[in-house]
Amino acid sequence: MFWKIGTFKGFSSNYALFQYMIHCLVSPAPLPPLRFSFLFVCALFGRKRAFESPWRTLFQPLLELHPDMKTRAFCRFSGQMSSSRWKICALLLVFFYSFTSGVYVGINIGTDMSNLPSPSEIVSILQHHGIKHVRLFDADHQMLYALANTGIEVMVGVPNGQILQIGESKTEAANWINKNIAAFVPATNITYIAVGDEVLTTIPNAALVLVPALQFLESALLAANLNFQVKVSSPHSMGVIQKSFPPSTATFNSTWNSVMVQYLQFLKNTGSSFMLNAQPYYGYTAGGGIFPLEYALFRMLNPNKQIVDPNTLFSYSNMFDAMVDAAYYSMEAVNFSAIPVIVTATGWPWFGGANEKDADVDNALAYNSNLIRHVLNGSGTPSQPSLPINTYISALFNEDLRSGAVSEKNWGLFFPNGTTVYSLNFGDVAELDTNSTGLVGVFCIALSSANRTALKEGLDWACGPGGANCSAIQPGQPCYDANDLVAIASYAFNDYYHRMQASGGTCNFGNTATITQVDPSHGSCIFAGSTGSNTSSGGSFSPPTSAFGPISPGNGGSTSQPTEFISLVLLSALLFFINL
Repeated sequence: MFWKIGTFKGFSSNYALFQYMIHCLVSPAPLPPLRFSFLFVCALFGRKRAFESPWRTLFQPLLELHPDMKTRAFCRFSGQMSSSRWKICALLLVFFYSFTSGVYVGINIGTDMSNLPSPSEIVSILQHHGIKHVRLFDADHQMLYALANTGIEVMVGVPNGQILQIGESKTEAANWINKNIAAFVPATNITYIAVGDEVLTTIPNAALVLVPALQFLESALLAANLNFQVKVSSPHSMGVIQKSFPPSTATFNSTWNSVMVQYLQFLKNTGSSFMLNAQPYYGYTAGGGIFPLEYALFRMLNPNKQIVDPNTLFSYSNMFDAMVDAAYYSMEAVNFSAIPVIVTATGWPWFGGANEKDADVDNALAYNSNLIRHVLNGSGTPSQPSLPINTYISALFNEDLRSGAVSEKNWGLFFPNGTTVYSLNFGDVAELDTNSTGLVGVFCIALSSANRTALKEGLDWACGPGGANCSAIQPGQPCYDANDLVAIASYAFNDYYHRMQASGGTCNFGNTATITQVDPSHGSCIFAGSTGSNTSSGGSFSPPTSAFGPISPGNGGSTSQPTEFISLVLLSALLFFINL
């Protein structure tokens, strides 16, 4: 286990790396991400020597721009290097740049529900849908065991109720790390500890022990030689920011200034990230119409509705970026910079009460599919375009036991039996581009109870001004049926929806249409969004009653990493044949 080699005393660089390579080859767990290999190499090369060279001057800017702050913190710790080692480390960084991408979209796994699937069933869902990063709100041991040897990166939570105990005792912090982290790595790929959730705004009486809790947990990780593998931070709500728009004037609420400065200094010292729960749904609904819905949903804004920060003249195409930039500017206001933001919770409810008209499937699908595309393109925010925004969507399941409005219970992507509320693609940008709408398994169909005149009007609009491709419902074509207006309208409505949803198109047509996951394709009549199967993947939008069945891993859930294996072998060969 490379992080337990310590200071590498008694090991030559080549021999230590060879041992690590052998460990990776014989381990049942998938290979760690390449960035951890890079950290290991930096540690092997590092020496506490006062030295300056042109190679360090060249390499340092690349290091500063690297999206993985763990790498930067580790290599700074490594100290000054000899010229030949800086040359090799520079080459290695370029090598790793070609194989890694630091940006990802993960998902939160809340458990406030009456029918929670078993840990193995949850992992099966994750693997089947290619979800490779998860946030847990506690350190449930059965869940951590189930995630072992899957390669899924895990953020483990310290519940709010445990912060006081940990923040007042180094011994309690050490016990927590030993029981909940050290006992599970490396088999379970734990990379972050989220201490509490929105502590400052929900349990302000714990504010004074929040930073000590972070520090004690970090010390325990250091003692266990896990401080480079696992980072510690604490998620905050937008409530810690006094005024978030325009972003350039954002500052932290003065009530928390002292705590926030200590918190940011801790993040700076440890190379960790600022955790932010950024929820445009709340920002939009609380705004009372100040901001257009398109702005909250990442949809294209009307030219006369552009959102511009008057101080920086940065144009904001979505509320998500504005919220994240508000956090960056708030940090700058207290003289902290270069601390990356991780969005630990964001999403959109798919169902709400009578007075929550914006909580619907249409908007939830639009928000989350556009969010994934936005995050995975790695463009950052207007003020920090070089810093990707790693993000966790809320949530894996609906949580029927949550208190509050109806919408609070309906943020999930899945029902307890594993069927989807609506489909999202968690793949990379290239995979998203192969199905640009991101609406696989989701269909817009005409209601069989709809007024026939209204249906005909909707059909005419979809095939005319709406721009739907209606060639398949012309006489003689596979989807034409002169006796079934509902079927013909369904094809046109669905084609329009798939073409236009990302830019604001909805499935309404004068209240004559609805969203479904039952594939309406039949014979050679294939609807947009179909996977080629005419079977239902989830039915209507109410909790299904069928029992949970085993889900075979899909391509996205594969844990094989041939690229990383090849890269590790090449890296090992490089170090063996270069005279250090």
